[in-house]
Amino acid sequence: MERDPLSDVLEVLGAQVVRRTRMEAGGPWAFAFPAANRLKFVAVLEGEQWILTENEPRCLMKKGDVCLLGRTSYVVASDPELEPQNGTFLFPERGSDFARVGSRDGVVAIGGSIVFPDENGDFLLDMLPGFLLVGREASGAGAIAAVLDMISKEILRGAMGTGIFAARLADVLVVEALRTLSHDGDRGLTGWLGAISDPRLGRALRAVHREVASPWTVAALAEVAGMSRAAFSAQFSQQVGRPPLAYLRYWRLTLARALLRKDSNSVDEIARRVGYTSQSAFSNAYRQAFKTTPRSRMRVA
Repeated sequence: MERDPLSDVLEVLGAQVVRRTRMEAGGPWAFAFPAANRLKFVAVLEGEQWILTENEPRCLMKKGDVCLLGRTSYVVASDPELEPQNGTFLFPERGSDFARVGSRDGVVAIGGSIVFPDENGDFLLDMLPGFLLVGREASGAGAIAAVLDMISKEILRGAMGTGIFAARLADVLVVEALRTLSHDGDRGLTGWLGAISDPRLGRALRAVHREVASPWTVAALAEVAGMSRAAFSAQFSQQVGRPPLAYLRYWRLTLARALLRKDSNSVDEIARRVGYTSQSAFSNAYRQAFKTTPRSRMRVA
């Protein structure tokens, strides 16, 4: 089966769900959470709640809605006009994953944080907006609702193996949400995700991820996409946020950074594996991108 860019990126980046939480809240309440270098999901199981993020319109989330949050800070509230409290006290480090606020009649929501080893997640986070909503009417709503129900029950059970089981369910939820966004979403909003599902840009992206070491040119990628060179370059840059060869370069170096940490091959071998014909060219590009040398990343035996 052909590798798709979403699977490729998530596998290489090594995404890990590190925390899954459940909140039941009633009455008036509002909580603020700081920006962080992670991907976050928030889902509403019962009732409704407002979510406010930087540079985006306020959003009323209802039962079955899921959102993905990038590096942005955010506020969840029963009323968007309320002054929020610091929400970090609800789920302190090494504390409970369950919080109850006010009366029992209100909203039930779950959340989770997805982190990446070192700075690997920059590749994905740089190309995602701060806020993405997967509505309950989306094409993947049935699968998402089933996963949400299982996550919620696992958090409450606290049974043996719950941690690993809930983490795997959260992985499925995030992939299903990203898949749904790439299929259903407003391509102007979802950027890279929309480009994956675009009939022409998607062909070029799949080619890049399938044959990352090939000597790609803009003209060659435009031919794969079935577009003129100028039209392809302009549409790719607008949609993805980077010109085609800048995207290729960033992915090659991100892939190399992951390989250097876990692969026993030499720098020269990894450089060639990701498409560099000389170690010096690879080292210079790596240093410019990450402000460090490839050898500093190599796994220590």
